[in-house]
Amino acid sequence: MSILKETNMQITGMTCAACATRIEKGLRKLEGIEEANVNLALERSAIKYDPNITNLETIQNKVRDLGYDVVIEKTELEITGMTCAACSARIEKGLNKLDGVTSATVNLALEKATIEYNPTELATGDLIKKVQDLGYGARMKEDGKEAVDHREAEIKKQQNRFIFSMLLSLPLLWSMVGHFQFTSFIYVPDLFMNAWFQLLLATPVQFYIGKQFYVGAYKALKNKSANMDVLVALGTSAAYFYSLYLSFKMMNMHGHSPELYYETSAVLITLIVLGKLFEAKAKGRSSEAIKKLMGLQAKTAIVERDGAEMEIPLEEVVVGDLFHVKPGEKIPVDGFIFAGQSAIDESMLTGESVPVDKKVGDEVIGATINKNGFLKIEATKVGKDTALAQIIKIVEEAQGSKAPIQRLADKISGIFVPIVVGIAILTFILWYFVVTPGDFARSLENLIAVLVIACPCALGLATPTSIMAGSGRAAEFGILFKGGEHLEMTHRVTSVVLDKTGTVTNGTPVLTDVVTEMDEREFLVLVASAEKKSEHPLAEAIVAGVKDRGMSLKEVAEFEAIPGFGIRATVEGKEILVGTRKLMSRFEIDASNHLSEMEALEREGKTAMLVAINHVLSGVVAVADTIKETSISAVQRLKELGLDVIMITGDNEETAKAIAGKAGIEHYIAEVLPEGKANEVKKLQASGKKVAMVGDGINDAPALAVADIGMAIGTGTDVAMEAADITLIRGDLNSIADAISMSRKTIRNIKQNLFWAFGYNTMGIPVAAMGFLAPWLAGAAMAFSSVSVVLNALRLQKVKL
Repeated sequence: MSILKETNMQITGMTCAACATRIEKGLRKLEGIEEANVNLALERSAIKYDPNITNLETIQNKVRDLGYDVVIEKTELEITGMTCAACSARIEKGLNKLDGVTSATVNLALEKATIEYNPTELATGDLIKKVQDLGYGARMKEDGKEAVDHREAEIKKQQNRFIFSMLLSLPLLWSMVGHFQFTSFIYVPDLFMNAWFQLLLATPVQFYIGKQFYVGAYKALKNKSANMDVLVALGTSAAYFYSLYLSFKMMNMHGHSPELYYETSAVLITLIVLGKLFEAKAKGRSSEAIKKLMGLQAKTAIVERDGAEMEIPLEEVVVGDLFHVKPGEKIPVDGFIFAGQSAIDESMLTGESVPVDKKVGDEVIGATINKNGFLKIEATKVGKDTALAQIIKIVEEAQGSKAPIQRLADKISGIFVPIVVGIAILTFILWYFVVTPGDFARSLENLIAVLVIACPCALGLATPTSIMAGSGRAAEFGILFKGGEHLEMTHRVTSVVLDKTGTVTNGTPVLTDVVTEMDEREFLVLVASAEKKSEHPLAEAIVAGVKDRGMSLKEVAEFEAIPGFGIRATVEGKEILVGTRKLMSRFEIDASNHLSEMEALEREGKTAMLVAINHVLSGVVAVADTIKETSISAVQRLKELGLDVIMITGDNEETAKAIAGKAGIEHYIAEVLPEGKANEVKKLQASGKKVAMVGDGINDAPALAVADIGMAIGTGTDVAMEAADITLIRGDLNSIADAISMSRKTIRNIKQNLFWAFGYNTMGIPVAAMGFLAPWLAGAAMAFSSVSVVLNALRLQKVKL
């Protein structure tokens, strides 16, 4: 069985939901395409295909054949290190194998590579890295520039079209004033009422500005479908050509006629272009989250190469580079500290405002800020492998994916246009033969109004713009939804299952209690010194706790770990035993005088250890995995949202009860083996609950995958995050409540948009058919509906959690 590949493409030329549906259908018919989803608002397609059957070029050609275009960027790289034709051929072959590269040619004589690639899959840094992996040098050509943002180019183009169209339409709009009795007092120049002058103004608007609608309509009809362009082209053409017919008919007549409709077609096109301009600007704002995330990246890095320091673009940093970061500067890429120490502001990733102290060997994340020390860092992850790049990728995929609620809108949009054309023709027939027999002009007006008011733009934008804005805003709070379907499903969750270790608790044990009759400081120094050679997590917690109290440890003469019992060590001539009741029994030490304290500590969910010095019981030390500071308030928030909160753990009943009680969790499941967590989730699902599982470890991955929604704590393992539907970067349980709240707000916003879009068309078509809506007013209303839906979705970008 072939391994499927995934690709994303930026598609231009779509005008409404029917366009997106048509591209999806067209692509799915292509042999080798397993899945194709097209997002109108984001103007992106997510495609799964079999590389043994089809390829990127074939897919792109199919999109173009359907009447649209694919954004492809072109760049030039300067190549060094080539010595013969075999070198250039090797580089060319390597680049062409990269997913996302459409074509790559390498010129040996000019030492130049010209590459066409898909910008949604690759950056220039990936191309440079590939050449370097092949053993050659590469850098951006001095005059090579990244392609202009296609959305900005679209906005500029629509602005120019609108200005040109508006200047030509204003005299026609002025002349329209003369058609109404209540505005007859306004002066209208005779020239403006001249049929041939109106024709002169209307023709460029109809065929130059309106060319996009004709081209779009032709391509849609050629592919046996219909979209918004069909409605606009039909409506404006009817007004324009009827007016042209009347103009020739009136050639031998003097004066002017109020029956011309040049202004209707011209003003309609102007208003629709204005609506598309507003829509393009609003859609641009809906991807602000991505722009903000990208803005966090450093632009350059100072690296050591060949014994010299040099400042290079971020894209040219490669794994293994040593780079310098001064106080106050951003860390360019992920790596580990090679030399130096400092406090790092990781708030962009964790949300924690307090800087984290880092020393040699510690990992650092790209885009975090070095606060106060000079650092030399070795790069371990660059380009699309960095943590920030992965976050951006997840957000982009979520924004580009399709929520199940969108399928209804897509199905309706697919059959909407033919139905509207039928209603428009029926409207014309009824008016011409029944309501106002023989009144062609009135019948035509109503036909045009129906065609224009029914444009399904708002319907197509209702869901994807909300998904984009909602998932983008969630990302700003450190919540990464992997897809629109997960964003939708989350609002249905009724029960939240929390793994204990690392989720409710901090995940690392700490020294909590000391019980002894001797001097506590002396007691702790002896215990910690004895434990310092042990690799057990409990021993590490004791040693760290004592060091945090500012105490220095002693040298250990002898050390023995006794598995399942504890340890035995000699410190300053004293024999120290630390461990269980069994350890004391083994060395015949009476532990009765401290057993009550030990049991009390165990009831609190702590791990208590008996300590004997020179065969005399001297005290008890307790270690516990403490609950996170935010767990109590987070659990309370989840309850206020009407959710059942359940804690699951492998710990014994006493410990589980104690931790759950402290966190305010009434229901808990104890003594569950790692492989049993998924079964517990299935039991809850079988009882009719929609379950969200929250965990951070490898052993949580099966349960995360089985749950209706899996949430991985971002401070956990890569395996857990891979299995989950949502990643909570900040490691804070409040993020669970935030994720569910964000999902609920997004779904509410989508329903508002769909209600408006459906309601608008449901009310607008009958009103237009009954003759209560002038065509120009229908055009304005149509443009307003699309813009209002997008603006409503953008309210999600201001949501407070």
